[in-house]
Amino acid sequence: MQVLSTKLDTKKATSSVQEAAVMGVLKRLLPTHVTSFYFKIVPKDVCGGYSCFWIKNVDKRSVKGKEIMIKGTTGVDIASGLHWYLKYWCGAHISWDRTGGVQLSSIPRAGSLPAVKDEGVMIQRPVPWNYYQNVVTSSYSFVWWDWERWEKEIDWMALQGINLPLAFTGQEAIWQKVFKNFNTSKEDLDGFFGGPAFLSWARMGNLHGFVEVIKLLQKVVKVYCFCSVLPSFSGNVPAAIKIAFPSANITRLKNWNTIDGDPRWCCSYFLDPSDPLFVEIGHAFIKQQMEEYGDITDIYNCETFNENYPPTDDPTYISLLGASIYKAMSYNHKDSVWLMQGWLFTNEFEFWKPPQMRALLHSVPFGKMIVLDLSAEVRPIWEKSSQFYGTPYVWCILHNFGGNIEMYGILDVISSGPVEARISQNSTMVGVGMCMEGIEQNPVVFELMSEMAFRSEKVQLEANHPFLLQEWLKSYSYRRYGKKINLIEDAWEILHRTIYNCTDGISDHNKDFIVKFPDFDPSSYFQSNMSEDSHIGNLFSQGTTNRFSSRETTFVLPQHNQPHLWYSTEEVIVALQLFLDARNYLAGSLTYRYDLVDLTRQVLSKLANQVYADAMIAFYLKDANALSLQSQKFLQLIKDIDILLASDNNFLLGTWTESAKRLATNPTEKRQYEWNARTQLTMWYDNTKTKQNKLHDYANKFWSGLLEGYYLPRASTYFDYLLTSVRRNESFKLAEWKTEWISFSNKWQSGTELYPVQAQGDSLAISKALFKKYLS
Repeated sequence: MQVLSTKLDTKKATSSVQEAAVMGVLKRLLPTHVTSFYFKIVPKDVCGGYSCFWIKNVDKRSVKGKEIMIKGTTGVDIASGLHWYLKYWCGAHISWDRTGGVQLSSIPRAGSLPAVKDEGVMIQRPVPWNYYQNVVTSSYSFVWWDWERWEKEIDWMALQGINLPLAFTGQEAIWQKVFKNFNTSKEDLDGFFGGPAFLSWARMGNLHGFVEVIKLLQKVVKVYCFCSVLPSFSGNVPAAIKIAFPSANITRLKNWNTIDGDPRWCCSYFLDPSDPLFVEIGHAFIKQQMEEYGDITDIYNCETFNENYPPTDDPTYISLLGASIYKAMSYNHKDSVWLMQGWLFTNEFEFWKPPQMRALLHSVPFGKMIVLDLSAEVRPIWEKSSQFYGTPYVWCILHNFGGNIEMYGILDVISSGPVEARISQNSTMVGVGMCMEGIEQNPVVFELMSEMAFRSEKVQLEANHPFLLQEWLKSYSYRRYGKKINLIEDAWEILHRTIYNCTDGISDHNKDFIVKFPDFDPSSYFQSNMSEDSHIGNLFSQGTTNRFSSRETTFVLPQHNQPHLWYSTEEVIVALQLFLDARNYLAGSLTYRYDLVDLTRQVLSKLANQVYADAMIAFYLKDANALSLQSQKFLQLIKDIDILLASDNNFLLGTWTESAKRLATNPTEKRQYEWNARTQLTMWYDNTKTKQNKLHDYANKFWSGLLEGYYLPRASTYFDYLLTSVRRNESFKLAEWKTEWISFSNKWQSGTELYPVQAQGDSLAISKALFKKYLS
């Protein structure tokens, strides 16, 4: 890694350009304090050979008007130092706008900034890299962004110390040029590229035919001294390549989550890496990419086997595949490094046994591959694979699927896991990373994870330790809201041991019944799970760890439909009460309002799961009155949560759909983009009259407008069919329900009705009223 780092240093922007870039961050973030800071790039020798930032008081005799000097080995390191100072000396907080934004009111006025100790504070990076993004984040989160939003994200990345971001946006423009030289027309590519909300999966060959730009991004990224991870060729090709090159070894990949393997979007064409054409196309892409952006990186991502299998498990063949992929990547760029998500080793673990893993990981020269241990906070692969069999890796959190909105985290593991991995015997860890599928949720998780790029010791639980996690959380709550409020500190102590302490080994994917409604006939489920001598209690699990109030039972569905509950909801209700009790102290805080709305939503969505279970009991008992009562309560919860979410700008469907339409250049694109935006959230591409796509509700969201306009009519229709079944004493008409619902879903996806983009109502008053209505 030292050789790679040294090589990448030669691609840096000049010191003055990097210093000016960080000054630009300061101007946008805190324009009143531009004259208070002095930034300076220094060599690694100043930092003991490491990357670092160094915060010092300015000698006012030598630098007039300045108060704080921040030195760093790169522009990103200086920006990290600025953020560290604003957090730990000024009590400031910086998160995404859609998670409450910034809290800067605690920063003293210019001229009165707090001093650091005389010798200053130097903090070194214990590992070289701080990686950011999943290969699908560009679709779940970035897809509708304009330059203003991108600029904010790049500033956020720099302040968080991210120096190894994935840069996938806009690659289709390059592929158009490349494939044109391989006898492929624009019309051929229309059925190859995905629609804007589905580009990520088309890039990996999971789907196709779902019918920008990056030069400015790459230019800005370079001046901060980020090292971009650019795409490379994975073997996914248009159908026209098979016609143009009939002797090429091109096959079709297996079905990826489609219903019937419809070739319109299933089973993309795959060029075998052992075919000479693979290297030719791969080389052409890297060359074209360098012509567009310049020689800005040596690190390239390739996900040839993402949720797809090689044609054989023969280690020799797998080794040849890996070598061919790297040959295409490095054909005219001998210093190339292959960065690969390690998701295949987690998701397809039955295929990737030790011989197959070794074959792939050792198929390239040592040091020329970096693996992302994608879900190390839940299922660390490095522990089970002897440090990826000697291959450098990055310790990552996955944390989120589909951009779902769910309060969740494992703070104890995040605060210790990267350190344990780094100091383990024969460690090959070279970085930390955040690989969530969707961003703009759970800001506490990402703030702590970002800090682990600069912490050489664990943030401990034990008392009398310099980095006590409970004290860190108190500091976090003070920074986030700008005030020390005991009620809030007590609430965060509860949240730490409940919502943010998931220890059941399950990666959270929100399956709450409101947003991930079960698509099944409950009568057949009861019949299949009841023996002659069993009783209804056998179908429900009860226990103190999963209790909701004093009466919680959990309806046991098949695992793929079962909502995830890993904490005591009783305790979380207490935390919500504490948040509400603090409202008079924090009424003007946007970060507090966001957290209050999110916590109220979390509590009520778990209550709705219980109400659904009660409705299923009533259905089993053929109690129409009880079924009607519980159904109405479930539907009312959807309506009330929608009203709650409508009171905060960060939970609005309209923001998503209007952002999509704004990027369009003509009416046809406008309709296409809106359809993409709606479809990604709901039911993907292929469905039949009675079958929903397997990925329906994968990217579900708790957004006002989506609840009222989509989830509510779905649940209402379902309960109508259940009630009819009970009242007429006839079987549940599953096919009819599916037909009606899928038809509605398709119409909604093609709809053009407007949804608000501005909040309505007082979130504090609404949250208080809902607590009294449901939880008092």
